[in-house]
Amino acid sequence: MKLSISLLAASLATAEAGVWGNLRRRLSYEKVATYSPGSQVTDHCAIDRDQRAIEVELARKTNESWENAQQIYLQGGNSKSYALITLSEPLRSNVVKGTSVTGKNDAGNEVAGKMYSTTEAGAVNVKVQYATTDVQDSYVQCQVGALVGEDINLSGCFADGENTINIGGEVYTSTYTAATENKNGRTIAGFSTQLEDKLKNGPGAPYADFEYFRKYYGESSLRAYLVVLIVITTASSSCISHLTHHIVIYYTTTGTSDYADQWVNAAFEGGKTSFTNGNADFSQYGMEGREQIIKKGTAYMNVWIYTIREFEDALDDCKRGCINCNDDPVHAWDEGVCFYTGSLEGQTGLESGYLLHQLADKRSVNFKTGGPDGTDVDGQSKLNYDLMDEFALGNYQLQSGNCPSARKTKERIAQLMYIPMIQGSLRYAYKVDKLQGGEKEKAEGAAFAAAVLPRVHAANSDAASKIYNNLRVGTSSTNHQEVKEAFESVYPQLGLTCADIGGLWNEGTKSYYPGMGPCTDASTTKVVTETNSTLAIALGTTFGVLFAVALIAILYMRSREKQ
Repeated sequence: MKLSISLLAASLATAEAGVWGNLRRRLSYEKVATYSPGSQVTDHCAIDRDQRAIEVELARKTNESWENAQQIYLQGGNSKSYALITLSEPLRSNVVKGTSVTGKNDAGNEVAGKMYSTTEAGAVNVKVQYATTDVQDSYVQCQVGALVGEDINLSGCFADGENTINIGGEVYTSTYTAATENKNGRTIAGFSTQLEDKLKNGPGAPYADFEYFRKYYGESSLRAYLVVLIVITTASSSCISHLTHHIVIYYTTTGTSDYADQWVNAAFEGGKTSFTNGNADFSQYGMEGREQIIKKGTAYMNVWIYTIREFEDALDDCKRGCINCNDDPVHAWDEGVCFYTGSLEGQTGLESGYLLHQLADKRSVNFKTGGPDGTDVDGQSKLNYDLMDEFALGNYQLQSGNCPSARKTKERIAQLMYIPMIQGSLRYAYKVDKLQGGEKEKAEGAAFAAAVLPRVHAANSDAASKIYNNLRVGTSSTNHQEVKEAFESVYPQLGLTCADIGGLWNEGTKSYYPGMGPCTDASTTKVVTETNSTLAIALGTTFGVLFAVALIAILYMRSREKQ
């Protein structure tokens, strides 16, 4: 039954021409961890290669390697590659975004690309985005950006130095430096820094999940105004104008939409965050702890929210009741799936990746929620089985113009995507409390909590405070039971059940760790209690009736004997 939705969507895609004809197109694209995209998204899926490169550099634990990691985070290297080219003469006419561009690589072979953006006549600097293929293993052959060492691939880049390029049929002489002028338009940092326009000011705003995070981590306006007041009352009149201007700039640029970017960069620098809630002072950690904060922050905060953003984008563009006009929403939906899975999971989803799909499988081993029924300790997680069904269903709903149902599907996807964050928080709360976890485990607990606290806070601020105080950076003690009870208290509001989360499993003893077994849903307990009560009443009534009948029969028999 778990694959029924996926199979339904696949079978509909093969229907005969007519209203379903446009569904056929997705059969020409490689699967993404069993999901069948309806558009080319190989370049989008490749964002996980940036995550892998970041983790490799972090693991080296040197100042140089950490600078490399931060630059890869900021500049990318594997997704949306483009060349920044200088022409020897100005553009002769306006050139629109997507116009074909061709040139040669160092081997003399043709390199295909397109204009990155619309550029006016007279410009001498142009951006040319490299063409990508439908095959994930060879989606693009120019990967530079901020990559280092063997990750750099120049084989499909335009040739270094002076060359000839063809822009929309017009030939130009051009120059550029391959090692420094091949850049990337899609980065993990951008997944956070671009949220202001894409989510806060998007056509469907406010977006619920984004608002949870934006409001929880939001800068306190009261704090900012107090600072202004203190400056004005203590400064000389000649300095008031300058200092007030400085504070206003500080207040307006410390936004909340880029909370994930602030978290990651503070960890890179060993500094502090300046949030309303959920603050962290990373100076209390060395590289061991900060490594965990960074690599989990990039994947589980930056990428997590941008995945949701793509699903929201698809819904914003969905045209209700229209069968043949929802290609753009389907493409946005495909992008969201790519950001969830990445490229390294392969077509089956059984390979090892670096993003959210891989996290779900790892945590299912820890919480015995693997397999289609969520009762196994190995194999793919039930969460990924469920999400792949939801992804396929949403794709079909968008293609058929069923926008309201697609929105409900998106809401369910968002609920499910919190599961590994809760599991991670519970796991490391127990490790720190009962298994003598050190800086690494403490940092992992803090990172997982940061990725889910805003949602918990929206459901119950007291529960969020308990979790934060037990798992925050620098906490003096951790009570795993308090963390567990706080999470369990909000499962109904989060749309989750105890079975979704499971219990912390000890494979060595083939049992749950003490006190960490799966909880029992309150609704289930209520149903069982009511059922038992109803059964007791029914049995009591039945036996009462039988007793009355028997008594009447006995009295009747005695009256007959007396006669």
